[in-house]
Amino acid sequence: MSHSTGIETNGVEQIPDDQRDASPLDLFRLIFGGANTFATAVLGSFPVLFGLSFQAGVWAILLGVGVGALILAPMGLFGALNGTNNAVSSGAHFGVHGRIVGSFLSLLTAVAFFSLSVWSSGDALVGGAKRLAGLPETDLTLGLAYGLFAVLVLVVCIFGFRFMLWVNKVAVWASSLLFLLGIVAFAGPFDAGYAGSVNLGQPGFWAAFVGAAILAMSNPVSFGAFLGDWSRYIPRETPKARIMLAVIAAQGATLIPFLFGLCTATLVATQAPDYITANNYVGGLLAVAPSWFFLPVCLIAVIGGMSTGTTALYGTGLDMSSVFPRLLSRAGATLLIGVLAIGFIFIGRFTFNLVQSVSTFAVLIITCTSPWMVIMILGLVTRRGFYHADDLQVFTRGQRGGHYWFLHGWNWRGMGAWIPSAAVGLCFVNLPGQFVGPLGDLAGGIDLSLPVTLGLAGVLYLALLNLFPEPAGVYGPLGPRWVRCKSTAHTPVTTAEMA
Repeated sequence: MSHSTGIETNGVEQIPDDQRDASPLDLFRLIFGGANTFATAVLGSFPVLFGLSFQAGVWAILLGVGVGALILAPMGLFGALNGTNNAVSSGAHFGVHGRIVGSFLSLLTAVAFFSLSVWSSGDALVGGAKRLAGLPETDLTLGLAYGLFAVLVLVVCIFGFRFMLWVNKVAVWASSLLFLLGIVAFAGPFDAGYAGSVNLGQPGFWAAFVGAAILAMSNPVSFGAFLGDWSRYIPRETPKARIMLAVIAAQGATLIPFLFGLCTATLVATQAPDYITANNYVGGLLAVAPSWFFLPVCLIAVIGGMSTGTTALYGTGLDMSSVFPRLLSRAGATLLIGVLAIGFIFIGRFTFNLVQSVSTFAVLIITCTSPWMVIMILGLVTRRGFYHADDLQVFTRGQRGGHYWFLHGWNWRGMGAWIPSAAVGLCFVNLPGQFVGPLGDLAGGIDLSLPVTLGLAGVLYLALLNLFPEPAGVYGPLGPRWVRCKSTAHTPVTTAEMA
């Protein structure tokens, strides 16, 4: 245990080979632990909130999680290949300065999902304690619950990877067993024939189905910027298929909290419909749960909130330390981001009541993150998995040059594909009552944002790579796949004064 509780000193520099002793199973635990919580169950309740039947909801969740897992799987490879996080690895395709795009996306994603995790877990804990022990549900008790979660998460993140891994080893089994206990709690009144209010063939069905699938897909896609934070501890020679299978299996396991959310939401819609009307799934769950299940609800809230919060916050602390390497250590950056996020949580919850807005915010972030992931994955394929790992660290060391310097540290092929893809994708978002982009109604209310942004990013990036070939030096000895290259020497690395 002492090995787990020492404060991690590694930043985004390459992890030395003798310290890379994690396995794909560890990666599975961290991903699944990060999603095995009420925040995911809340996403699972959305098909019912959108009016779908239970069966349509199951298909929407399976489609969203399945497609999201396939897109996410290759993102686990960069950490093992380069020994650093995914934002730094993205410098190979966006330039060593362009990698700040990944840092910015991971920061926004972390704050949004950290907030959702703390809010949903805090509400569940206080609500469960109210029903269990008569604890009053006031702004003070909610504030104390949020503060408890936030501080616990911050402490785990500051201690770092190995302590976080130990926490998630416990969380994966404990939360799963508690969610499965829900089968016993709700099996009696559950009706798999729940019809919903919008059925196949009726107006609005496909808009609701696609919207529910995209919200389910947002969960796996939200991990895209963070997988390298954990897979960088996996040995370089680990088979790629094992890493990708660990990612896919972890997303498959998240069907436990997803389907728990869906099943219980049908009960809330039947027995306490006012909660569904008010978009208050957690309150509705507590209203229909048998009294003996209140304690498991509180335990899921505590354990799940810890694991989700740590996976979100750890990565962005690590990344911010690389953006400002002279100013912030990994622990210092984590503390700074954590304090800011805690401030955001309290202001948002008690001043502006931003809970629903942050759900929308999360979907918009995913719309911007998914084309970034497509460019990373296509870059990985066209370069046959070959990287100059040392040259990725040029920015962190305050240097210039290297294979990924491109044009003053920016690779406008990656940037040129990402910017228009993200912008057009945002235009196609259609979240009724929350956010509808200027082109969101083109398909009769069906949200086309993710298919459009994913497809456009892929086409644009491959076109730019062929129209403006990259230097041969960025490709390995076998040369590029699918694209052309030009024979040009790379810029030598020189030390530069950092501003």
